Amino acid sequence: MKHKGSISDVIQERNRDLLRAYRKLLHEAAFVDQDKLFVDVVNSPAKRFWVSEERAAIVISEMMRGIKPHGHNKYRDGMFREIFKRAMKIKRAHPELTIYEIACRVVNQKAPRFYITPSTARTIIFYEKKKWYEEKKRKLKHMLR
Repeated sequence: MKHKGSISDVIQERNRDLLRAYRKLLHEAAFVDQDKLFVDVVNSPAKRFWVSEERAAIVISEMMRGIKPHGHNKYRDGMFREIFKRAMKIKRAHPELTIYEIACRVVNQKAPRFYITPSTARTIIFYEKKKWYEEKKRKLKHMLR
């Protein structure tokens, strides 16, 4: 089980992908309704499943043994159900592959959505935008010295 407070190695990449989806939808919008925008962002396709290969392999293995993953919200549960469904398809086609190899293939496939809440997406995006502006401000300040 992933421990609370542990840092995923895919967070920065996920945040960039989330920003990409946000900017795309923002650019396409004629009128911006923030609440609807963040719902649309999390429901847009992601470049991959935003979970580590190791965690996915553990959950796939547990699900193969009939153990229902615990401690997840409905979004994470939905993500792991989709990962498991795809993993079983690969397992049937390639029984020689290990669970880890299957997990690697699955999590690096395009995901149908981001599997996070709209409020989580809002928090991540505003945090990333703030970081970007602070970096630009720091660089400008440095150039003016």
